[in-house]
Amino acid sequence: MNLLELKNHAVELTSNADKKMSVTLKETAYPRPQFQRISSGDAERTTWQSLNGLWKFAFDDEGKCVQPSDIQQWSHDIEVPFAPESAKSGIGDTGFHPNCWYEREFETPPGEGRLLLHFGAVDYRARVWVNDQYIAEHEGGHTAFTLDITHVLNDSGTTKVTVWAQDDPQDLAKPRGKQDWQLEPHSIWYPRTSGIWQTVWVERVGTSYIDHIRWTPDFERWEIGCYAALAGDVPASGVQIKVKLSIGDRVLVNDTYEVFNGEISRRLALSDPGIDDYRNELLWSPEKPTLINADIELWYKDELLDKVKTYTAMRTVSIQRDRFMLNGRPYYLRLVLDQGYWADSLMTAPDDDALRRDVELAKAMGFNGVRKHQKIEDPRFLYWADVLGLLVWEEMPSAYRFSPKAVERTTKEWTEVIKRDINHPCIVAWVPFNESWGVPNLVETQAHRNYVLAMYHLTKTLDPSRPVIGNDGWESTDTDILAIHDYDTNPQHLAYRYGPEVKLSDLFDRKRPGGRILTLDNFPHQGQPVMLTEFGGIAYAPEDKPDANKIWGYERSWNISELQMKYAALLETINNIEIFSGFCYTQFTDTFQEANGLLYADRTPKFPLEAIRAATLSGEGLCTPTSC
Repeated sequence: MNLLELKNHAVELTSNADKKMSVTLKETAYPRPQFQRISSGDAERTTWQSLNGLWKFAFDDEGKCVQPSDIQQWSHDIEVPFAPESAKSGIGDTGFHPNCWYEREFETPPGEGRLLLHFGAVDYRARVWVNDQYIAEHEGGHTAFTLDITHVLNDSGTTKVTVWAQDDPQDLAKPRGKQDWQLEPHSIWYPRTSGIWQTVWVERVGTSYIDHIRWTPDFERWEIGCYAALAGDVPASGVQIKVKLSIGDRVLVNDTYEVFNGEISRRLALSDPGIDDYRNELLWSPEKPTLINADIELWYKDELLDKVKTYTAMRTVSIQRDRFMLNGRPYYLRLVLDQGYWADSLMTAPDDDALRRDVELAKAMGFNGVRKHQKIEDPRFLYWADVLGLLVWEEMPSAYRFSPKAVERTTKEWTEVIKRDINHPCIVAWVPFNESWGVPNLVETQAHRNYVLAMYHLTKTLDPSRPVIGNDGWESTDTDILAIHDYDTNPQHLAYRYGPEVKLSDLFDRKRPGGRILTLDNFPHQGQPVMLTEFGGIAYAPEDKPDANKIWGYERSWNISELQMKYAALLETINNIEIFSGFCYTQFTDTFQEANGLLYADRTPKFPLEAIRAATLSGEGLCTPTSC
């Protein structure tokens, strides 16, 4: 399938998904597509208002301002949600600015009940005032937070929001991912992203409303677990939740449940004849991303209090011996490392179409998934991955120092990440650590090992339904997948290192690139799948390119034909190594000075998409959803 065909297919899938979700094209820009609140009136309409756009802005490098009245001058206007370091923000200042302030007024949305103020992400600490009254503080640069601002609204018809954001560029004890602590990006580190970098929006809800929902598909029992929690002034009795699951016009479940103590927890049994052909019609996979539409209504006696449209999928992932399993069948993972940056907007996508296009391009290149590297991606990307069918490994951005503060920060934020994204069927693995970043003495220091083990087991506790890679790359302790990083670009070396003559046990004590051992002494080997989760990294860097000496990559190709040849040879070798249950190639796009993408930073392919796809799919023995 070429890119044009894939795009047409994507449009068709999107259209079908929109029909199933009963939303219009305009409404698909909703910033939280997994949980879309609808007006409970006779005419269905959305109840939210975006606050993206121009805000007043000021740097406060010396930290002199502690409240809005301390700001003497708003020196800039900024285009939210783009970080001030980005060109698209209208500022483009990449210097060290540990403190900044935002402010804007908006028309207060009409209606009764409560008004919620949502922030998609603010890096790193945020304090919020509404109408000059302090509301709350949030810490964590990659996670959303919501504030009830009803009590500070006034009768003027306008509401003023002021935000202080602190992001110390030298603080290595906070989760920061690929954001550089040096003034200029170097090696594999990129420009900083400070302040607001995801959508800000307000939403009208009733005095009692649905706070969140969790779906848990159970493939073996052919059930979907549903947990719903309420918020606000919930009546002590007489409250019910109605749940309707459907695919198109076909209703799967239509039930009503009594609410006790502000929540429900139910198993929704689907009709199951036990025949694979019938089951396959309902299963979600990259090849057939079937979504199940969910309509949730909150009732108090005969009064409709709240209504939410969401979706789930019948999809299960697991590990069986040495294979990754999707929907009960071995499935070979072909992933590409995706940093999620854009030249002019940094970690924030230019628009929703850019997120959809990244999903389409990954599929067009023959990949069935991405490893989102050191970034918690915008929910809109995960939505498109759900709709179009792309697997996602979600990875926690690293802190780079080990300290009690770093442990506390990372644990708290990772917990929020899992809660936010657990319902997305596209996510098939969690990665709390990468290459021992933040635990530099993992081999020698028991506290570092305890930390990795604790994060692995915490993740398995919060979500028992997905594999967890404890420390991607090397020095593995507990892990569900043995993930190896190896940037040797000589296919013969890789074939010798991982070929049929090599026993898995022989790999454990060998040193990998970077001088790191693959597993620690206490590694509980139980036949886990082995995957090459970083390799390649071949930069295209001709000598006549401006600033060629600043280009970074694990290996250099001087022309495009050489790059194409090297990629094809590598992928043919990797696809034929039987010990591997999947791979992740580095990387999707060029990212600033790191020029080892298959695409340029503007998403233009370096060589034809058809050739990339053919190489990605080369070799024999690839697992499919139905065979291996």
